[in-house]
Amino acid sequence: MTDFSYHRRTSSVARVGQVDIGGNNPIVLQSMTSTSTMDTKGSVEQIVSIARAGGNIVRLTAQGVREAANIGVIRKKIENLSIPVPLVADIHFNPAAAFAAVEAGVEKVRINPGNFVDPGRVFRKIEYTDEEYKAELQRLADAFVPFLQLCREHGTAIRIGVNHGSLSDRIMSRYGDTPEGMVESAMEFLRVAVAHDFHDIVISIKASNVVVMTRTVRLLVKTMDSEGMRFPLHLGVTEAGDGEDGRVKSAVGIGSLLVDGLGDTIRVSLSEDPAAEIPEASRIVDYINRRARAATVQADVECRQLRSVKTPVVGSFAANGGFDEDCKPDLFFDSATVVHDAVDIIGLKSDEVLKLLSGAEMVVLTSSHDDFIGSMRAALSTLAAAGVTSRIIGMRNYGNMSPEDLTIVASVDMGTLLLDGSLDGIDIESDVVMPAMTVRLAYGILQATRLRITRSEFIACPGCGRTLFDLRSTLHRVREATGHLKGLKIGVMGCIVNGPGEMADADYGYVGAAAGKVSLYKGKTAIERNIPENEAIDRLVALLKENGDWIEPKK
Repeated sequence: MTDFSYHRRTSSVARVGQVDIGGNNPIVLQSMTSTSTMDTKGSVEQIVSIARAGGNIVRLTAQGVREAANIGVIRKKIENLSIPVPLVADIHFNPAAAFAAVEAGVEKVRINPGNFVDPGRVFRKIEYTDEEYKAELQRLADAFVPFLQLCREHGTAIRIGVNHGSLSDRIMSRYGDTPEGMVESAMEFLRVAVAHDFHDIVISIKASNVVVMTRTVRLLVKTMDSEGMRFPLHLGVTEAGDGEDGRVKSAVGIGSLLVDGLGDTIRVSLSEDPAAEIPEASRIVDYINRRARAATVQADVECRQLRSVKTPVVGSFAANGGFDEDCKPDLFFDSATVVHDAVDIIGLKSDEVLKLLSGAEMVVLTSSHDDFIGSMRAALSTLAAAGVTSRIIGMRNYGNMSPEDLTIVASVDMGTLLLDGSLDGIDIESDVVMPAMTVRLAYGILQATRLRITRSEFIACPGCGRTLFDLRSTLHRVREATGHLKGLKIGVMGCIVNGPGEMADADYGYVGAAAGKVSLYKGKTAIERNIPENEAIDRLVALLKENGDWIEPKK
């Protein structure tokens, strides 16, 4: 028998002020201020807003020693307001700022392995002999150990935060821009920490591409297990964007990992007000907690077996759903369509399964079990083990669930099963949400899993004290100008920390270069630098036209 129920990974515990991350502790919710860290009043107001929304930890950027020190000032004002929220300093490129943040009294410091010791990447291929690479690792340890010692003295936790967009040239030269490279970037620092008996560490390993992010976290866990490490995990899809798309990408990426018990603290990164991230994170965690309380799901199969799936489709039972012309279901079902309950399939023998589905070109599969994902996985494994070759459409009716909850829960459900590689399509039904909206959501989930691209995609950072323009209004203007370009990926980045790297997954990039200035990229290559912001949208459109990627919008 195989157990398809929820089981949480057992991790060690990292103490961040009064908040414990990992072990049997509840999943911790985080956000990050978008204010300048030197704006003490504005930063305090955002921290209070995040805390009142239910956030447990708040991060602030510290691009220099001055900003790191001011987090200490902010820390004291938060204490005076009796807001029990630990603060985290976010460090890139400047190790001195990390040391200053510890001295300032922050509870945790996030460092980026891609630029804590290694210089900023310029996407240059470097050839190392084994001895030269070993020397580089020694240089890393020499720089990192004094920081570990200082954190130990002050009781400060550390987040080793790998971003797909900021791997060092050294890592990329040896491992490539790959999940293996991302994992090794974290492991190099973790091995030094373990060797010096420092364990108050949380790890994050993020990407804007949901598939890359989930595969890499799973590889990280496997690698840590092989080396006897149990550090807690911080989950997030970086540069997820805003609105429904940002929520769907985050729910698919974070939720599909939490479903399998991976993850101890999460951040839903939205290009919106920071406090808006917390309710969405809560919805994800609340759903996972409901699954954890569900009855056990077991099936008489040895493991989940992948089928040969087709290009995934979107189905609907609403033939007259008022669908948009460019967002219609591929398949329409009717009252005569047989919907099979996963609960009825679990436990059947192979010959019974084949008899039940004899001659069926398509199977619409749903579940009445409280653990929807576990029971669907059990049934799908039973079908695969029986050799069923019918196209399988995963369907769930979410009843009276609110639109906000539906977006998150359906993204976790369908996103997880799609990433499993088990479904040929999905159908999201609701008693209160209009069919046009559920179908649009279904296409958004397929896009987030990179299984079917039907719209433009915006890789947009959530903003922080480094951001060099108003991110929300800028993203809105870029989307208005280019949102009709189906399949095109455009990065909208407030600064260069992750911009050029994360945009390796984008076709074009719009990046803050200086106050009032924007640089435009094609892939990783800067095409135009320091354009006046009021000219940047027009220049972006011109760049798209020059490269044959522009289509005039329909009137």
